Amino acid sequence: MLCLLALLLGIYMASLGPFQSLLAIEVFGLTDSSYALVLMVALATSVGAAVGIGIITDQRPSRKIMALAACAALLLGAAAVMAGQSAPVFVLAHVLFFPVAGTLFGQIFAVGRLVCAPLGAKDRDAILAIIRSLLAIPFVLILPLWGLAFERGLDMTTIYAALTLIGGGMLALTLWRWPADATAPWTEQKSGLGFRASLAEMTTPPVFVRVLLVGALHAGGMLAGIVVGLAFAQAGRGAGAVGLFFGLFVALEFATTLLIGTLLRFLPRLTLIAWGSFSYAAFLILFPILLDSPFVWTLVLPAGVGGGLIYALALTYLQDLLGKRAGAGASLLALGRISQDLLCAGVFALGTWISGYGLTAAMGGAAIALAMAALLWLDRYRPL
Repeated sequence: MLCLLALLLGIYMASLGPFQSLLAIEVFGLTDSSYALVLMVALATSVGAAVGIGIITDQRPSRKIMALAACAALLLGAAAVMAGQSAPVFVLAHVLFFPVAGTLFGQIFAVGRLVCAPLGAKDRDAILAIIRSLLAIPFVLILPLWGLAFERGLDMTTIYAALTLIGGGMLALTLWRWPADATAPWTEQKSGLGFRASLAEMTTPPVFVRVLLVGALHAGGMLAGIVVGLAFAQAGRGAGAVGLFFGLFVALEFATTLLIGTLLRFLPRLTLIAWGSFSYAAFLILFPILLDSPFVWTLVLPAGVGGGLIYALALTYLQDLLGKRAGAGASLLALGRISQDLLCAGVFALGTWISGYGLTAAMGGAAIALAMAALLWLDRYRPL
């Protein structure tokens, strides 16, 4: 059930993520600054919803209800844009419904952690990495098909019709297969803390600073999803090139993720995260330099390998900051969105204001490298 939901969630992400900026700016007419504002408001909604859900599920059995709410939000948001076909409806869906739908990501991995609790840490990390890799498969299979269809004249808003079907499928799967909380086949450790106490625990400096830094590492993927399509369009490459570029580097990301179990036998988790972060930073910094040349396609290698290492392992690093409590760990994933989305929106706004999409990508790469260096310094007395 978790694997199927991860796969469907990946189809949603692959269909909307790489084309979201093009839809906002070129289809619905938003400006760069207004789109940056949409990203910031979506951040507030996403973090508020996910932290609230994490705390609630850490206090009482309510996982299935919260998962159903996330799936329903995806269905409603996609159906609204498909029916409305206007900028106000687009903004409403992207600042309200889709951020709530995104909370399903944390819930999938919270339950995955509970199911894998009897296993050792490395086996758990490897299994969760495989589940995480299922989100990447649609980027390899579905994304190039979208790009080809758009090159042949398909209206880009067709994405929302497809997402309506995906949301309906996820809602049905969750209703049918997600275990009822009263009979769930796992044992969950509850904190016993109230809402304020739970927030205070998550925002203690040793935890919160690490959460923000890990969130900054994830900003690279979000920033690439925004600027690659726009930069390719400026360079005269169409939606097909965007789909192919993302499809190639996500294929490498998927392959890297499948190797996590083997890599963990030889190298510590944080060392692998560092390799991934510096690799992804190099991709973003080199992207504007190589954009106008055929060598830009070589950047799928550092993007794919770097992304695979970050996305597979940074997730469990965050979960471990609050021990074995899956609900609280899922909330930390949401808190990481603070720095992820704020950094992404801020870099996008500043970079496009100063120069353009190329500078935006390079600034994002520098920020990721600095965040990883700070995380290594904080954990310098811990085994890497």
